[in-house]
Amino acid sequence: MPGVTDSQQARLTAWVHGRVQGVGFRWWTRSRALELGLVGSATNRPGSRVEVVAEGSREACAKLLAALRSGETPGHVDHVAEQWSEPKGGLTGFVER
Repeated sequence: MPGVTDSQQARLTAWVHGRVQGVGFRWWTRSRALELGLVGSATNRPGSRVEVVAEGSREACAKLLAALRSGETPGHVDHVAEQWSEPKGGLTGFVER
């Protein structure tokens, strides 16, 4: 992305659809997010979805999104919908809900 620097902060919300509940997916996502220095959460949602909210550098958020789509996750990901926004702040650590 032209003009995007590592220091730009972003908020990524991703809805991961597929067989992603009860297979260690949220734990795996938390581990990847912490490795990337991100804060946020991974939350089970109705309809076999996990909602991932991550804040940090735009580059790190993009790397997490790529990991969610990598095919290397626990379970089976059918589709990942994404939404980018300005960080809201107030998050500490990365939690599983």
